[in-house]
Order: sequence, then C-alpha cells, then structure tokens
Amino acid sequence: MTKRILVAIDGSDAAVDALRFAATEWPDAELTALHVINPADSTSGAEGGFPGAIDQWYDSAKARADRILATAADAVDRDVATRLEVGRPTPTILQVAHGEGDDEDPADPFDHVVLASQGRTGLSRVLLGSVAEGVVRRAEVPVTVVR
Repeated sequence: MTKRILVAIDGSDAAVDALRFAATEWPDAELTALHVINPADSTSGAEGGFPGAIDQWYDSAKARADRILATAADAVDRDVATRLEVGRPTPTILQVAHGEGDDEDPADPFDHVVLASQGRTGLSRVLLGSVAEGVVRRAEVPVTVVR
C-alpha cells in the first residue's frame, strides 16, 4: 500500500497535473511536493560576477520556488507537504525519494514517485536530458510519469 508519495514540481502546468493525479489516485497517501533549485540555472557564473551575486541569485530562485510550491499545493484540495532542495534535478529527486536527508534530519524513504514528462523529443531531449527518464531508470521505488 502506498503511504508516502513524492511529487516532483518544476513550475509547469504538467507538474501541477501530476500532483492532482497523485492526490486523486492515492487519496489516503501522504503527499510531498518537491522542487529542486538547479544551480546550473544561475546566469552569474562560478565567480558570481560581483560580490553577493550568488546570494542574490539564490534568494531570487528560492522566492520563485516557494511560489511554485505554494501554487501547486493550492491546486489540490488536501494537505500537501512541500520540500525545497538545491542540486541537479534527477539525482536530487532520487536522493529524496530514497530517504537521503542531511545527518541532522534523516528522512523516511518514499513509496512512490510521481512526476510529469514535458514530452521533449529529438535534439531538445538529447541536449536537455530527461529528468523523468533518469528517475524512471534509477529509482528504487515505483515511478509514475504523467503526461
């Protein structure tokens, strides 16, 4: 029986649909919406360009992530826990799903992962990679891809 479901939320309408799907499909399960801030999305570069640039970028990315998670959680008519992590999306989703937390706050693993597929094909998929495919291939728990 599925008790804890991790839903990856990237800010897309498809991700919100994935959360709605999980809420409907598993009405008694605990839902956690996860957003991953990807440092590769920083346009300031490794040196930061100017003092405080990295902090400024992170503050902006965190504010955006908080809005994305709140919007997604508000889209379903039930309690949804939210979680924000920093890292590359695929390995971070897998780490959270497998219960890898920091040493001070170890987490229980999730029973299931739900995420959306953006449906990219061809060259854009090769260049951008596929988070959904990476999670499906390497997850140790069942994964549902909503499209």
